[in-house]
Amino acid sequence: MKRILILTILVLGVTGCAAVTERFGLGRKAGGTAQAAPDDPFVASDPAEVPELDLATAAPPPPPAARSAEALDTTTPEQRAAAAAPAAEGGRSLGKTVASLGDATQPGLWLKTPLVSAEAKGRVTNPATGKSSAVTLIPRGGEATGGSQMSLSALRLIGASLTDLTEVEVALEG
Repeated sequence: MKRILILTILVLGVTGCAAVTERFGLGRKAGGTAQAAPDDPFVASDPAEVPELDLATAAPPPPPAARSAEALDTTTPEQRAAAAAPAAEGGRSLGKTVASLGDATQPGLWLKTPLVSAEAKGRVTNPATGKSSAVTLIPRGGEATGGSQMSLSALRLIGASLTDLTEVEVALEG
């Protein structure tokens, strides 16, 4: 009997699975109707929202079992050294922003900020530590005074806390 039920579900496909979940009340709140899970504002729901990053600041995705900051940070020692190297002359300051940890599973060195309207190469500096990092600047909607989200790798490189809000100076490179 179990095999027949399993085969039936496989044959029916997604529509059949939806009917089965409806039949058994899965996805319902107590006494309510089926509801979709709320969108997480910190996780891109559309894969097209995950930007293509510059090779110098990109990294492979972390392994699915990664749970620590060290395991989630997949930048190489060479990338970190290059990103932390002093900035080349000719950068242009964009101002300051308050940054929080962005999606920790999104690899690389990046800053999503309303200070830019197009993806660009940039640099963030933590005035509290004096440390800086090359990053890919990614547009984030909102007012220029709105906050920004920074990658776990970049926050670690500039010596910022992963749980605090950190004011950083943002500049375009080159």
